[in-house]
Amino acid sequence: MSSEVELTAEERRAAEAVFGDRLPLAERYVHHLATSGMERGLLGPREVPRLWSRHVLNCAVVADLIAPHARVADVGSGAGLPGLALAIARPDLDLTLVEPLERRCVWLSEVVEDLGLDNVTVMRGRAEQVVDLIDADVATARAVSALTNLAGLTIPLLHGSGQVLAIKGRSAAEEIEKAAKVIRRLGGKETEVVTVGDAVLAEPTTVVRIHVG
Repeated sequence: MSSEVELTAEERRAAEAVFGDRLPLAERYVHHLATSGMERGLLGPREVPRLWSRHVLNCAVVADLIAPHARVADVGSGAGLPGLALAIARPDLDLTLVEPLERRCVWLSEVVEDLGLDNVTVMRGRAEQVVDLIDADVATARAVSALTNLAGLTIPLLHGSGQVLAIKGRSAAEEIEKAAKVIRRLGGKETEVVTVGDAVLAEPTTVVRIHVG
């Protein structure tokens, strides 16, 4: 593995807490991200040194908000963040990675096969095109779009009951305010900003959680 993505002592402690005995799988996933993922344009070279802290661990801690054996749809999965990070951390979850771009789907499928993740399905399409094919308990998204648009891509996948978990930054509360009417119209009952990973990450992950039904 490239020395650029070796775990620091702090990252290793966090990764062991989050992934447990599946840490070698997570390391292999990071290796894919740093090599073929970068070569195929799924992420930029500047992200490679930050893969653990900024990307994989940041996403994996969201698993704390998901009930056992839930069906999860990851919208705009891209490089598998948060979808693959969740699938590695939580083998009990049933993940569907929804991604419109074929080259990304090909890469995701290759990684899923190499890691032997039998709890993951890669589905090519836009979220609005696959509503009838997916019935999720949880819809996740990261860096897909603003909440005003994202609500319409994620809430319908829950078919009236479940939760949306959108990884966001400091503007989370502002986004909720702007999207409030759209969220209510789509069936969102309660929307809140929560942080996860406080016990293991130097910078916890900010998540917008929308309760539906």
